[in-house]
Amino acid sequence: MNNLRVARMKKRTNLTDVSRRNFLAGTVAALMLPLASRAAPAEALPEGFIRPKALRPGDTVGVITPSTPVTDPDRLALVPQTLRYFGLRAKVGKNVGRRSTDFASSVNERLDDLHAMFRDKEVNAVFALRGGYGAGHLLDRIDYDLIRRNPKIFLGFSDITALHLAINRHARLVTFHGPVITPSFTDYTQQNFRKALFETQPVGKVTNPHESNELRPRHTLRTIRPGKADGALIGGNLSLITATMGTPYEIETRGRILFVEDVGEEPYRIDRMLTQLHLAGKFDGVAGVIFGECDGCAPNDYKPSFAWPYSFGEVLDNILGKLKVPVLSGLTIGHTADQLTLPLGVMTTLDADNGTLEIKEAGVV
Repeated sequence: MNNLRVARMKKRTNLTDVSRRNFLAGTVAALMLPLASRAAPAEALPEGFIRPKALRPGDTVGVITPSTPVTDPDRLALVPQTLRYFGLRAKVGKNVGRRSTDFASSVNERLDDLHAMFRDKEVNAVFALRGGYGAGHLLDRIDYDLIRRNPKIFLGFSDITALHLAINRHARLVTFHGPVITPSFTDYTQQNFRKALFETQPVGKVTNPHESNELRPRHTLRTIRPGKADGALIGGNLSLITATMGTPYEIETRGRILFVEDVGEEPYRIDRMLTQLHLAGKFDGVAGVIFGECDGCAPNDYKPSFAWPYSFGEVLDNILGKLKVPVLSGLTIGHTADQLTLPLGVMTTLDADNGTLEIKEAGVV
């Protein structure tokens, strides 16, 4: 009888253990479900980037203002005129030229234009009319899957950096850091614009335009750290890069060639932003760094008795000069009339000694 009781107790214990294991397994599985749902967007991101189709004469360009609106009719008149010059047709977003006084309406209108242009089968590329401020409002509402399914050239700079970073990370689409429509297109800007967007061959080596006065060049290149490095190209406006830190759209720099640019920022603010990138580990594992031209990046009111005592160049040397990778400053990226058009996500080679960046893969197909 005792043996029977012991056998029953063992059976009950075994059943209890099985039940407990089943319960724990079920509980873990249940707990994993929300984790899996949260991880779903990451799984949807493909390993490699996709490239949009190259522009051809007669193609239609969708024009949007995802940042600051443009309401001046004279500036708006430049849109079709500029695109016709390149053999393209303009399709202006329905909300372009509108200045909404309601914040929520403004965000919805800018988002609607962005989605509409990527959805529209007649549109071959999407250009930002200007930068300014406000692109960050759209990031957590963009349909990145829509963009992924409809790959098109996306072009802009300055505040548009926020969209480049987000699309780069969540749609894995090669986008283009380059001129917006309204500023002047110098011959140098036009040449690089055409090579990057109209040709399916890699752009090759780029550097600053030829100087007519070598004694006092308009664009000064300086090697901060010598050497050559390979990596996928990523970057944009320094203020926007730092503004997206700690968000799902922050920049990925490990193993990449990072470029930054800005305009009208005093040296202490450049120092603050570069220091933030350093503290966030964004220089850890970076392959190389380029700081583009920084027009107006000097003290507004220099008071050496109590102001930040270091110049823009000293800031770069103090922070970027300590890196163990090639670093170049002064390349014509961003807020300069002579402007490069750079495909984000393609492989490049930085030669800091000779002041060149070689685009080794085409950004378009």
